[in-house]
Amino acid sequence: MQLTRVALSNFRNYAELDLEPAPGLNVFVGQNAQGKSNLLEAIAMLGTGKSFRTNRDIDLVREGLELAVVCGDAQIRAGIVHLGCTIAKNARSTRKTYTINGQGVRYARFLGSIRVVTFVPADLQLVGGPPSLRRALLNIALAQEDRTYYHELARYQKALQQKAAMLRGTVAFDTDLLAIYDHTLVEAGTAVMLARNHFISELKREAERTHAQWTGGAERLEITYAPNVPFEAPTVEAVADAFGRRLRQVAEAERLRRSTLAGPHRDDLGLALDGHPLAAYGSQGQQRTAVLALKVAEYAVMRDRSNEAPLLLLDDVLSELDRERAAAFLAGIGGYAQAFVTATHLPDGLPDAARRFEIARATVRPC
Repeated sequence: MQLTRVALSNFRNYAELDLEPAPGLNVFVGQNAQGKSNLLEAIAMLGTGKSFRTNRDIDLVREGLELAVVCGDAQIRAGIVHLGCTIAKNARSTRKTYTINGQGVRYARFLGSIRVVTFVPADLQLVGGPPSLRRALLNIALAQEDRTYYHELARYQKALQQKAAMLRGTVAFDTDLLAIYDHTLVEAGTAVMLARNHFISELKREAERTHAQWTGGAERLEITYAPNVPFEAPTVEAVADAFGRRLRQVAEAERLRRSTLAGPHRDDLGLALDGHPLAAYGSQGQQRTAVLALKVAEYAVMRDRSNEAPLLLLDDVLSELDRERAAAFLAGIGGYAQAFVTATHLPDGLPDAARRFEIARATVRPC
């Protein structure tokens, strides 16, 4: 997969931009607040349809204006695809619309038209932050890859919201309706847990191998799936049975506490270094290296599953890596189909084939 063109209009601090990235490694250099992260954010939206920096779509529209547009052309296995995302705001709301090859589509159809893997400084919170951040990593990767996963996750979340509203007393309690919600939770939740289990097993292998290469085997990264509902075997029958049994066990506690207590909305991803929790025992450099290994592994798994490489978007990845780890990292991604890296200065060890750009005041120039 290769992004051959990206065009922005009134997106963040960009009035207009028309850029033709190169295959392989593209490096964007500039001081802070010039538009480096904004450019990667726009490219990522062509894959996920959403910002990786904010939930407020209004923030994406250039100040004082009402319409922002992100467009891109990509060469994928099936041919050239033309993608567009428009953000329109008015006094009361903000609305996003999506197009593929000029035709309007729903978000679920747009998602994953091209696939992206991102790393931003906030991703360091994957180590010590709440489990919701680690679940989001899994959901974004799997939803881009498999529309069935997105559909089952949406089913699960809808049933979970309906059940939660009943437990809180927002709607009248109905035993028969609760049973329907629980049935949907078990069906959709089983699909979600099985998909996560399979994905994490592949993620584990790739991340641990990559991390060992970067550290020369001096440190051992360990990644585990920590499902809220443990199951004996990764089969539909075993997972559904375990989930149904767990829901029956917590039914009374859920009514008393007026909240949902069991299911994949409480799953987690375990990260350890040499047998110790990474959040508690890892230095900032070790945590950054582990998260980068996780992201590179995400890239590898998505590439291998679809037989097509995603875009790799890396925002300020080198700022706290020592020279050896930074050089090893750059050497590793230099052969990727297409990667986008931002930095405040040209890093040492940059491959000769890398395409270099300078960004200043939302203007991008080759350098």
